[in-house]
Amino acid sequence: MQKRNKYTEIEDFLSDESFQSWVLSKIDNDGWEEWTLESRQRAKLVEDARLLLLAMKIPDSELTKSDIHRALQNTWFKIREKENQKTVQSSNLNLFKRRFLSGIAATLVIGLAATWYYNNYAAAESQIVTYKELIDKNNEGLVEQTNNSNKPQIITLSDGSSVLLQPDSKLSYPKIFTGNERKVYLSGEGFFEISKNPKKPFFVYANEIVTKVVGTSFRVKAYSDQPDVEILVRTGKVKVKSNELISKSNEEEIVLLPNQALRFLRNDMKFNKITNITQDPVLVQSVGNIEQLSFEFNDIPVSQILETIEQAYLVDIDYPKNKLRECHLTTSLSDQPLTEKLKIVCKSIGGNTSFEMNGNQIIITSEGCN
Repeated sequence: MQKRNKYTEIEDFLSDESFQSWVLSKIDNDGWEEWTLESRQRAKLVEDARLLLLAMKIPDSELTKSDIHRALQNTWFKIREKENQKTVQSSNLNLFKRRFLSGIAATLVIGLAATWYYNNYAAAESQIVTYKELIDKNNEGLVEQTNNSNKPQIITLSDGSSVLLQPDSKLSYPKIFTGNERKVYLSGEGFFEISKNPKKPFFVYANEIVTKVVGTSFRVKAYSDQPDVEILVRTGKVKVKSNELISKSNEEEIVLLPNQALRFLRNDMKFNKITNITQDPVLVQSVGNIEQLSFEFNDIPVSQILETIEQAYLVDIDYPKNKLRECHLTTSLSDQPLTEKLKIVCKSIGGNTSFEMNGNQIIITSEGCN
């Protein structure tokens, strides 16, 4: 495990059996993905090695003869350059590495499709921003919540905002928001409901983009191993732009309104705004309960309101059913974080009604409705 920390050349990775298993067989017993994302420079080197290894496995190519000639020239040039550099550093270049590099070039004659892709892909790959880079840039002392379960988890932030964090996702955030901004960092997918505070805008950093809001609800989907980042707005308004790590701070922001979405193509560094999400099959298929259910209630039984909250957030609510059986409410819970929804319900019921939250478990105590 520790020897890979000393890898500085592509061939170091290519000769590692564990690395080969990860790339070719999707077997990651040694945590290659997590280790790769710890450093931007490391991620670039690993991706170069991965693409070369995949190139060696490509059976044929549809490239033209001129494409083949250019790719071979470029490959051999890089090999000669690498050997010359090593000659300066050491007069006794390892014979095995010479043969190994030559073998790569010979194999690339068969795998030129992947080689050509590698040569053109490298420039875009240098723009990739990792989750670890984002949190390392922050000096507030962050708390990290990881969802390793198979169902969403509720996270309540210090300002009352709530995040429905999906499986295989991470969220880093300050224990208490200070200063004039509220910043959180996402890897994976989360549905955000932000507590309104015009004097303290809320920022979600996810891969290469930043989403800015004041008070609204929206979803961000930004997995490290997927080519796109998606943002879908349910209520309010959000502004999206590229992360300052890869762009100028004065870059124009893209504004999204309710039922609009944005897809950021990471390799091309392009934004694709979607003004009608019903016309996008991928977005339609991914819409969850929390984005579809209505939170406008007119003389509705409390039991039905609490059931709607359970379905939206996938939580369990324990409450005194007998005491609240005859209770009906007329209220609006739209564009409110989960904790605010519960506060409004409890206040509307009256009778010393209160609630406690413990993860995805909510307990409501009450003496009955007014």
